[in-house]
Amino acid sequence: MTSPGGTPVPATGPTGPAQVAPTVRPSPAAPPPHGRPQAAPAAPLLPRPPSMIARRWPGPSGDAGPLVLAASTAAAVVGASVLTMVRPGLGWLVAALAGTAALGTAAAVRSRTPSPVAAHTEPTEPGTATSTEPGTATSAAAGTATRAATGAATGGAAGAEPARPGATGAPGRVAQAAWAAATVAVIAVGTFRAAGWLFALCLIAAVGTGTLAVTGGRSPIGMLVAVTLPPAATARALPWAVRGVRANRSSESGIGFGRIATSLAVSAVLLTLFGLLFSSADAVFANLVGGLLPDIAPAGVIGWLLRLILIGGGLLGGAYLVTRPPDLEGLRPASSRPAHRLEWTLPLVLLDVLFAAFVLVQLTVLFGGAGHVLRTSGLTYAEYARGGFWQLLAVTALTLLVIAIAARRAPKATRGDRLLVRVLLGTLTALSLVIVASALYRMQVYADAYGATRLRLVVSTVELWLGLLFVLVGVAVARFRAEWLPRLVVGTAVLALLGLALINPDRLIAERNVDRYLETGRLDVSYLSGLSADAVPALDRLPEPMRSCALGQIAAELPRDGFWATNLGRERARRVLDTTPVSASVTDCLGLPRW
Repeated sequence: MTSPGGTPVPATGPTGPAQVAPTVRPSPAAPPPHGRPQAAPAAPLLPRPPSMIARRWPGPSGDAGPLVLAASTAAAVVGASVLTMVRPGLGWLVAALAGTAALGTAAAVRSRTPSPVAAHTEPTEPGTATSTEPGTATSAAAGTATRAATGAATGGAAGAEPARPGATGAPGRVAQAAWAAATVAVIAVGTFRAAGWLFALCLIAAVGTGTLAVTGGRSPIGMLVAVTLPPAATARALPWAVRGVRANRSSESGIGFGRIATSLAVSAVLLTLFGLLFSSADAVFANLVGGLLPDIAPAGVIGWLLRLILIGGGLLGGAYLVTRPPDLEGLRPASSRPAHRLEWTLPLVLLDVLFAAFVLVQLTVLFGGAGHVLRTSGLTYAEYARGGFWQLLAVTALTLLVIAIAARRAPKATRGDRLLVRVLLGTLTALSLVIVASALYRMQVYADAYGATRLRLVVSTVELWLGLLFVLVGVAVARFRAEWLPRLVVGTAVLALLGLALINPDRLIAERNVDRYLETGRLDVSYLSGLSADAVPALDRLPEPMRSCALGQIAAELPRDGFWATNLGRERARRVLDTTPVSASVTDCLGLPRW
């Protein structure tokens, strides 16, 4: 079909030929403005790997439970109400038991938390759960395990509490329970002994054992890191507790923290109201209640609030650690290349020879006694014993360091290598034990010459502990295993402190000085008058005016304790002084000789 004067046009429609689409050639891309190249598409951002703190100590994934909050609050109130800050007494033991019960509640709540593997299920796409192709189910399980591990490292889902190696199992629970029992034991010393210096040492030990009870550190590096965790745990526990209070307050079902707090508040109001009424009705009951209740004066209220804040913060930090303990098991030094046999054998052989020569000299001192000391030119008892003690400390520290490095670097591949390690390190340990025995003997000679004091008794206790420490090191060298050694080092130190408290050091010092006075007629009355009330039964054996001069200062500083300040040592001293009061005047005591 053509039109006049036109060109032929193909017919359209069902009867015409099929249309052919014209070929479209791509046009060259327009150049970017100003000649700048186009930017490449942005790569997807990868998630930042968790930090070491997030991996080692992610903290509880959920909020603080009502039982944990209620137990911590109740223990803080009890501790703030019963603690006596001036002197040790029964209140410290009650506060320690309350805190242990609160942290035990947190541990029990943690143990009932379901395992993350059993409780957490990853959503799957349709068809993946029923897939039967080889490797599909295995790949899905591996991906789920990987995601669960990643979630545990970054905090996990609510309720997922991954188990920390060695802490949630039976061995970890037993170790933490043992540290908790040791903490209560050293604090209980304040109920039976009146010596303030001894109770101060017990409080320092309680801080260490309490930290190990809530963290579970085992290796030396893990124990050192564990000491720094309680302050950080308190700071991290505050938002955790606030979230728990809000979550339990908004919950409509179950026993929340608000209901428990309301019940405790109503109970406190009722007890206070009826207690005041009964106190006004009976004077004996009023005295009993007055000893149980805290001071309600303005200064007493401020002190109570400060104690409440400190104890409450510490308990919250402890509950935070117990609920999700940090993973301190992997904090160990990296393995090093074993040294060549000559590199460590020659130094140890020479060191053994030096120790043997020193021990031979010490044997003459050990059997020379006081006569040897007095015949030695320019040597006094003080220089002889005190110098030997500090020398022992330096030798002990260096010897333990040498043994640790040698046991780590020495090759143990063959039987000959292991035998050589046992012989050389065992010899060094045995020679160190002889040095410990020599130092103990020198301290005994010094105490016999000048009398027993607190410093000399503590020195002897430390030396005995060092001797036990060398025995443990020798066992570790013989067995080629020392994983248990760091915990036993701390445990034996706590046992040594408890043994020192068991022998009643101030009374033992007084008894030895009184026996020495009855034999030689020499006595340092001014020193004995500065002992605690524990020494009163022993000083009561002195004749007058020695007795009154030694007991005068102790009797003047012996207060009447309230119920929470009850102390067995002060109670015994009070009974002795009430039976036979002091009678000497100040002028009678001024003329007494020092020795």
